[in-house]
Amino acid sequence: QVQLVESGGGLVQAGGSLRLSCAASGRTFSSYTMGWFRQAPGKEREFAAVITRSGSATYYADSVKGRFTISRDNAKNAVFLQMNSLKPEDTAVFYCAASGQFGLPYSPSAYDYWGQGTQVTVSS
Repeated sequence: QVQLVESGGGLVQAGGSLRLSCAASGRTFSSYTMGWFRQAPGKEREFAAVITRSGSATYYADSVKGRFTISRDNAKNAVFLQMNSLKPEDTAVFYCAASGQFGLPYSPSAYDYWGQGTQVTVSS
């Protein structure tokens, strides 16, 4: 069982940056692949980024590639999403999620545990 709590969301102007954090409970954090997803009003939840258990590999959605960076600190049971050059279309609730699968899964159905989400609003 893993419990996830996101933080770091807020209101930022276009072109600005935010760093999201996700704190995980439990002693098996390093055995989970971790992902970030987002959901804008009226839209489906969509994949943003994923990182392997060791942190050695990452994968990004085309819409965020080059602007967002996912990282993790297994000693601190945490995963992060650094978001730069934010755009109004990045406005969404951002969720971190934990998957028991290996590799770099990007489907929400591959994830077993979810946080409650943190709101990111980018003004134009």
